[in-house]
Order: sequence, then C-alpha cells, then structure tokens
Amino acid sequence: MKLDFSFLPALKISSNEPQRLFHGRGGLQVGYEFLNLDWLCPVLLVTLYKEQPATWEKALIEALIAAAPSDMESVVLQRRYQKPAVFETVYGPEVTRFGICEQGLYYQLDFKAGMHSGLFLDMAKARQWVQGHAEKKRVLNLFSYTCAFSVAALAGGADSVVNIDLSRVSLSRGRDSHRLNEHDLSRVTFLGHDIFKSWGKLKRMSPFDLVIIDPPSYQKGSFVLAKDYVRVVKQLTGLLAKHADVLACLNDPDQPPEYLLELFAENCPNLRFQQRLPNPAAFVDQDEQKSLKVMHFKCIN
Repeated sequence: MKLDFSFLPALKISSNEPQRLFHGRGGLQVGYEFLNLDWLCPVLLVTLYKEQPATWEKALIEALIAAAPSDMESVVLQRRYQKPAVFETVYGPEVTRFGICEQGLYYQLDFKAGMHSGLFLDMAKARQWVQGHAEKKRVLNLFSYTCAFSVAALAGGADSVVNIDLSRVSLSRGRDSHRLNEHDLSRVTFLGHDIFKSWGKLKRMSPFDLVIIDPPSYQKGSFVLAKDYVRVVKQLTGLLAKHADVLACLNDPDQPPEYLLELFAENCPNLRFQQRLPNPAAFVDQDEQKSLKVMHFKCIN
C-alpha cells in the first residue's frame, strides 16, 4: 500500500477530552476505511480492521509519533481483524488501566480486559443526554457493560440505577468508574445475570423512570439482534413508570432506524418515538442509516 499519510496534518486534538481523530470506518476517507484513530489522553489508540503490510504499519506509527501532541505518552495498536484482538503498546510506557475524563466525569479504561477499552466514544452525546434527563429518576441500564450510562445518570441526579450485564468483570470496572467520581454506591445496583433470566427480579424492582437499552449487535451465547431485541422490547411495559423514557440504541450497520421504530410500534405501542439523538460530529458516516442509532421513546400512559 502507498505510504501516504497526508491526512495526518488534519488531525486536530482540540483538548484532552476523549475524541475520535480519524474515522475511516465512516467510509468518507477513501482508501482508509480500515483505520480509526482515537485520542484517549495521554494515549493515542490506533485501530486496524484489515491487515496491512508491516512496512506500512511501521511507517504509520512513526508518522503518528511525529505529529503527536507533546502530552502524548503512548501509542496503542489494536488489530481488530485478529482474534483475540489484543491491545499492544507500540510506543511509550505500556498501557493497561487508567482513568479518563469526559465532560467532567471519569471512566476506568482497561486495555487488558477484552476487545474494548471500556468507553465507546460514539455514545458521548447519549451519555450527555442521560445525564441531563436523569434527575430524581429510577434508572435501569440494560446490557450495561462498564456502566458508563450509570455514571452519567448518577452525575445527573438519579435516585438510583440498576445495571445488568452478563459480564461480572465489566460490572466491576463500572464500580471502579463510579468510585473515580466519588459516587454513592448505595444508589447503584450491579446485577451480573443473563438478562433473559432476570425479568422477574427486575419487575420486582420496577417501576423505572428511564430505561436504557444498549445491546451488542451480536455476542455469541448472549445476544443475537434478529431474535433478542424484540424479546427486550416486549418486556418493557411491565417495567415502566408513568411517562417513563426509553433510550434504545442500535449499532448494526445493516439495520436502519426504521428497524427500531417498527419494533416498538408492533410490540410496545404505548411508547411513542420522540427523536433520534445526533451522533458526535467526528463519527459522520457516508450513510447515516448505517451509523449508530440512539432513539428516544416516551411512555404515553
């Protein structure tokens, strides 16, 4: 591949906020659809979705180091086309766990615990929305992963948050994030269960004023979008308080926003669509139908 890194001067690190610097996966950077660059101060994360020649990979890292801000300490490379897709520190001190600050809130990142660091940057506006709509509400965070929405909800004044996820390791990282923010953990519940075996317990803890649904598109043994999202939506009526809000997320490029609209209309008609939240500007996609969908619904009775 041609060693052309002319796009690097356009990299703008405007602050120490977590941010996507280069979004090749959006399809607008012709020839670089396999590359993402994220600034996780003081770490630059390079994600490759397709194998490249070793000479090109080495040249890219060297070019990034030359163009990096003075406060960059490490470059971490993840080859997502490999299994397992481990994080490799290719420059600077080895990176394992560290806290990062987004909009005044702290999140625990971990480059040793799986495929993801623990914070999805494309969900930044959704976290801000939750923080702004959580005051005095009882929040249910389904498929909570590392509980980033829970952190935002507590910061926004939620009375309580229930996080449920199959991974107890992810929930433990969520506790760490809450501790970084000095949150009152007596207001937070962490349920390490298979969601499809826990409806009874959740219904006994209901009603909830805000429910967040953010499942993986596919996770072997736990969630398959085509058959499982509808199972979640069908349970909502028994969980919701009067005038409750639901934030439904979908990150499958093969499913348009209409997928969620139809799913809710057919299976939970008391929930009315309000708006699709905008994605961060850095995550612009050549086809917005394929980009992240974050849909707000509201209970009308």
